[in-house]
Amino acid sequence: MWLMAGAASADNVWIIEIKGGIGPATSDYVVREIEDARDNQAAFIVLKMDTPGGLDTSMRDIIRAITTSSIPVATWVGPSGARAASAGTYILLASHVAAMAPGTNLGAATPVSLTGPAGKDDERSNPFAPKEKKEEKAASESDDEQGAAKPEESERVPAKSAMEKKVINDATAYIQGLAKLHGRNEAWAAKAVTEAASLDAESALKENVIDFIAPNLDSLIDQSNGRSVAINGIQSPIELANVAYVEREQDWRFKLLSVITNPNVAYILMLIGIYGLLLEFYNPGVGLPGVLGGICLLLAMYSLQMLPVSYAGLGLLLLGIALMIAEAFSPSFGILGLGGVVAFVLGSIMLMDTETPGYQIAIPLIVGLTVVSALFTFVILTLLLRTRRKPVTTGVEVLLGETATVVGGFPGEGRVLVDGEIWQARCDRPLKKGERVTVKSISGLYLIVESGLAEPADLNKD
Repeated sequence: MWLMAGAASADNVWIIEIKGGIGPATSDYVVREIEDARDNQAAFIVLKMDTPGGLDTSMRDIIRAITTSSIPVATWVGPSGARAASAGTYILLASHVAAMAPGTNLGAATPVSLTGPAGKDDERSNPFAPKEKKEEKAASESDDEQGAAKPEESERVPAKSAMEKKVINDATAYIQGLAKLHGRNEAWAAKAVTEAASLDAESALKENVIDFIAPNLDSLIDQSNGRSVAINGIQSPIELANVAYVEREQDWRFKLLSVITNPNVAYILMLIGIYGLLLEFYNPGVGLPGVLGGICLLLAMYSLQMLPVSYAGLGLLLLGIALMIAEAFSPSFGILGLGGVVAFVLGSIMLMDTETPGYQIAIPLIVGLTVVSALFTFVILTLLLRTRRKPVTTGVEVLLGETATVVGGFPGEGRVLVDGEIWQARCDRPLKKGERVTVKSISGLYLIVESGLAEPADLNKD
């Protein structure tokens, strides 16, 4: 976990890497690392960032850890070619020191659910728009290229409903507040949300969005040293001497959460859990499907509670499974089964309540598991039910209704011969040796028999 360079008395600078989508695993890891840095009396924390964005809740957890940290936190977008898009822009602006390497970019911080396919008024994304409108749009764009002024409204991300306006206004106020914390450009921060604006490193420095450009970590430390930053509302200088870098490695907890909080993995775990328990209920005694299903279902529940799940989608998915199982129990010429497949597919598509890249369930996976689920319920469960309906062939239950021959005793208790075995039996009526009787029930180790109409058998005959 510790890769140190320098003497024990050095000022430790913790390097925490944020790479890829920001989700529950990333936020859990970064928050724990910031807390550990405080407990280990680190002098400075550097978040080395390269991210396309991520989930809002995870982003806010990281920002909360940064803004309440007693140790100055610098976010460095690097090395060259890295980016701090969407959620990364918020984190960069919230940091005590914001720096970028040359050849990096930030911005496009509009909530992703509002930046999907454009609405009816955006002809550029609508190939079916009337020809006249397309020509007017092209002429307008040509005028813009020649220097004509473009109204600000045409730059803004369209908000077509009151809810979308609320989301944009909330995100705008939030990012402006983060920029204001450390005296950065609030106006551009608002444009990053309302207009999905982006900047390269040089432009970001010119617009006062970042503090400086640092091509590497040594340059970042040199330019941060001596700066005064606001830590929990109090201006404090950053004083670093005899710096020792502490490269933090991602631990097993982060790696495990990264796997199980993948929506595709959580989706598969949930289905394995459900079908494992179903197999155990329909064929008790095996053990393995029940144990495996229980473990997978608990892991799925843990991961789903960390993800933005649509309860409507989850309800449709469970309804689809229930309808397909009902089809196996009571065949209805495919009506229940077809409805179950439709509900299953719709629920799977709606399960993740976000349009953030990397947090959607893959369509090919949905199609494949729908086919598997249909086969499971229509074939496997049907075969299991047929097996359960077959006559019992083992155990004492097979003796019910069998014809036995009296060996001796009775009335009260006696002995009878059944399938070559002598059993203790009870009957209230007197019975003769060799008389045929019928087994009506079983009580403990006794057979309850009744007198039959057959002639007495010759027990002395071989």
